[in-house]
Amino acid sequence: MKFLKLIGLLLDYPSDELLAELHAAVRETGVVSLVAACDPDGMLDADERLQLASFITAQLARDVLELQGAYVRDFDLTAEHSLHLTHHIFGEEKSRGPALIDLGEFYKSHGLEADERELPDYLPVMLEFASELSREEAHVFLAEVGKVLKVLADNLEKTSNTYAPLVRLVEKHASLTRLTA
Repeated sequence: MKFLKLIGLLLDYPSDELLAELHAAVRETGVVSLVAACDPDGMLDADERLQLASFITAQLARDVLELQGAYVRDFDLTAEHSLHLTHHIFGEEKSRGPALIDLGEFYKSHGLEADERELPDYLPVMLEFASELSREEAHVFLAEVGKVLKVLADNLEKTSNTYAPLVRLVEKHASLTRLTA
């Protein structure tokens, strides 16, 4: 499910490098083709592809500094919007530590050496990991965090946050797994 990697990149801090790469990719292929290339298995329906294309187009039209400032305000300074998923379960309790260690060990057992600058529960890291799994494995992995994704998507939607559709899309695909299990 390669589209998960794209969503993970879009949910990550909008660095100058990331935005430059995104601009170049869109210039080269067009936003619709870029989204289609990230979904070779056709997991996304037409509306979902349009949502991703619209999000990318809107992000690339914004000033970089404005985009980065909004990202920090939206995700780093608003606990209800934290992209660190265990935060929504444990808060800052000590029990969060073992959960993070377990998640990091799970990644290692699948050959992923996560970036040590990020906690393993950071949603963009989790989506990059899931994008490397088989479709079935990715569905099971996402289903494990489906309830947290729902809480995060709900919180983002309450404030009409522009990132809400991305999280809802991931949550939807996690929910589909629960329905079919």
